[in-house]
Amino acid sequence: MKKTFNIAAVALAVMSANSFAQEDTSGKAYDSWIGLYGMYYNAEETKPADDLMDDGFGFGGEYGWRFDENWAIRGELTALDIDYQQVLGRDDSVSGVSYGVDAMYFMPDDLWYVFAGYKRQDFDENLNLADVGIGKHWDISDKVKLVTEIAAYYDFGQDYTDYSAKLGVVFPLGGSASSQPEPAPATPVDQDSDNDGVMNSVDECPNTPAGAEVDARGCEIVGDSDNDGVKDDKDMCPDTPMNDKVDADGCTVFEEEEVTHTLRVLFPHNSADVTDVNAENIEEFANFFKRYGKTEAVIEGHASAPGSESYNMDLSKRRAEAFKNVLVEEYGIDESRLTTEGFGESQLIDDSNTAEANRINRRIHIRVTAMVEVPEERN
Repeated sequence: MKKTFNIAAVALAVMSANSFAQEDTSGKAYDSWIGLYGMYYNAEETKPADDLMDDGFGFGGEYGWRFDENWAIRGELTALDIDYQQVLGRDDSVSGVSYGVDAMYFMPDDLWYVFAGYKRQDFDENLNLADVGIGKHWDISDKVKLVTEIAAYYDFGQDYTDYSAKLGVVFPLGGSASSQPEPAPATPVDQDSDNDGVMNSVDECPNTPAGAEVDARGCEIVGDSDNDGVKDDKDMCPDTPMNDKVDADGCTVFEEEEVTHTLRVLFPHNSADVTDVNAENIEEFANFFKRYGKTEAVIEGHASAPGSESYNMDLSKRRAEAFKNVLVEEYGIDESRLTTEGFGESQLIDDSNTAEANRINRRIHIRVTAMVEVPEERN
């Protein structure tokens, strides 16, 4: 096995010397490369050889050809010496070679690359593996790059997975992009593409409509059709009402204003029934509540003084629930926007305990507040 390792090392040295002897005359930027590397290799413990394999090291070489900005293909040859998990009487490691080919995809600006391909390993038996990995060519100079990679190897037949880490150098064989002379740019001829009398070199509005009057910058001279102080070419709201205050874009400036709607509904003596669900004031409240759909409301139930305190508290809660059901069932209000609370006789409007006082104290009360935007007036 040591003989196999030594033969692989000689083959790598010959391949490297032959590659360096070639002179590239294509003039393309980085169209091929030669690389030398060291590798740490971790074999799955079930990998077959004379005994179960562990990890080890190797060295190798690669030749790659990059046929466009993103895609490349390369061939690899690696000499490996991998330890056994247990020392045998005659040897404590196994030597062999790994060789194969990868397709490579380079990310924009050579940020990093991914690769996948096929590898064959020759140890005590021949093994066929699929590999996948990620790496990067780090710029050291125009002629030398540092290479780092990690990879995984999978044998579909024997169902094991190995891993490796690579560190090496790469020598580009194509001409460096920075070494190629750039043709001198042609001196442009100044023109007036939009025929507005202002040359392209100073024209800040190169697509002025034909026949338009322009200023020294080549931009159309425009008016203010809605008299809001913002020229039409900058006015994002060209039909602003005359009295509205506007911002720098010519659009109305709004301010928030609070709007409130209050509703009181009275109940008969000792009753939680809403006698007229279509009353005008109930319809007005429901319409307001629907218009400002992000508002919520607490329905407060109240009772008059006659009767026990506990009975009046229960009656006030039933009145609040009854009115909530009217809003939900008769007017289609979302139930999640409504809550109820009973106050019994604790919040009397009139505590004189007369018939009229008792009448106005038997009630529900709702107050809804919403914030709306109204236009500010121009000074």
